Amino acid sequence: MTGVDDPSVPAPPRPDMFSNARVVGDQFFLSGMHAGSPSGPIGGSSTYAQAVEAFRRTQALAQACGAHVDDIVVLRIYLTDIADKQAVSRARSAVFTEPFPCSTLVEVSALVNPGLTVEVEAQGFLPKVRSAGD
Repeated sequence: MTGVDDPSVPAPPRPDMFSNARVVGDQFFLSGMHAGSPSGPIGGSSTYAQAVEAFRRTQALAQACGAHVDDIVVLRIYLTDIADKQAVSRARSAVFTEPFPCSTLVEVSALVNPGLTVEVEAQGFLPKVRSAGD
């Protein structure tokens, strides 16, 4: 099992608590990515702008694991207001192509820091071990 980081993605605030990304065998797992920064959410209160940043971080970590965003097979998206699902879908459609990952979208009462409105968690398979039919 290997922990993975990318310099463009902020390190966990408590590295002794969790990893941003892990590679285990032929799979990679990405912790929930959001638009948090020390000065507040990147994109301010715009859920669309926050989603763009969350997906950017997700893509960067997938690449750091040795994969491509198309190798993500499962997404879990957490929103603080389900009415923002179209904004998240717009940001998501700029990143993913067919075949799309399996996905869950849920509304939650809050995320880890005030002002955050969306968080994206992902997992997938490394391309070198996928069969040609996958």
